Amino acid sequence: MKKRILFIDRDGTLIEEPEDEQIDSFGKLKFTRGVFRNLSFIRSKLDFEFVMVSNQDGLGTESFPEDTFWPVHNFILQTLEGEGITFDDILIDHHFPEDNAPTRKPGTAMVEKYMVNPDCDIAGSYVIGDRETDRKFAENIGCKALILDKDGMTWDKIAEILFAGERTAEVTRTTGETDICVSINLDGAGRCDISTGLGFFDHMLEQIGRHGMIDLTVRTRGDLHVDEHHTIEDTAIALGECLLRALGDKRGFERYGYSLPMDDCLCSVALDFGGRPWLVWDAEFHREKIGDMPTEMFLHFFKSLSDSARMNLNIRAEGTNEHHKIEGIFKALARSIKMAVRRDIHHYELPSTKGML
Repeated sequence: MKKRILFIDRDGTLIEEPEDEQIDSFGKLKFTRGVFRNLSFIRSKLDFEFVMVSNQDGLGTESFPEDTFWPVHNFILQTLEGEGITFDDILIDHHFPEDNAPTRKPGTAMVEKYMVNPDCDIAGSYVIGDRETDRKFAENIGCKALILDKDGMTWDKIAEILFAGERTAEVTRTTGETDICVSINLDGAGRCDISTGLGFFDHMLEQIGRHGMIDLTVRTRGDLHVDEHHTIEDTAIALGECLLRALGDKRGFERYGYSLPMDDCLCSVALDFGGRPWLVWDAEFHREKIGDMPTEMFLHFFKSLSDSARMNLNIRAEGTNEHHKIEGIFKALARSIKMAVRRDIHHYELPSTKGML
């Protein structure tokens, strides 16, 4: 089996980086939150090799003497080792940025031996860092990047992704009535790119992404010259199928979720990703349309979504403003999904006494 590698930055990633960007005394040393528990977990549970790759500007010059660097650096290594975290290789570049040295990140000269080694799985490897230069470094290597404090990335999330995988999926559905592509990242940051040809429907689908912290792309071309029915129904089917695929084997996830108020309305969406589709709908609408979306299609959307995602949905809403009511339902669905898909890699079991979902 080929070796997978974690190319791990030091300053800002393993330890916090001070304002002067130079760790030259013990007084400046502080480990980043969550690094011990999570990196120890990764080291003990997974087969990645650990390679530290760090730029240390001007190390060995008058501005950064080596005798101020090595005592702190060695203490960092000893402390990490005490937590079961050891490195297979440590690569440190001493150049200033203006030197434009190929060994300085995002240059790849220091890690070229791994890039050309046929025994290394570079595509399955990661750079873990805290800067955009680390992301560029990963791009130059040809591997993936996990950047701390970007889009909600934490050491907890890094350990989850490395251990349990990224929960992404894409579904394409083409019929004589619609052509649809849906993609989802359940561990995203709420980024949305939605176009169905129905402005209000786009707005509702965006609530799922934004409030569920799901990256969601929906591209629907439907026979709107006929009416809205096929566009809404088939989008729900594709979205549900995409959710189901992204959930994967469902191990370690919460499974259940629920509810939300919005102004004059109280909306409850309880769900169970238990594999058994069922919809309970208790919400009345008296307007024919809200925006360009027929209100009769609300129930139909959630029924199609429930069936294709194989989830139990119990939806109840009360209130007077019908725009608020349906928007509250979509937001409550988003929060319920966010709650239900949360994973615990330290209790990585299927949440069912049946042994299957």
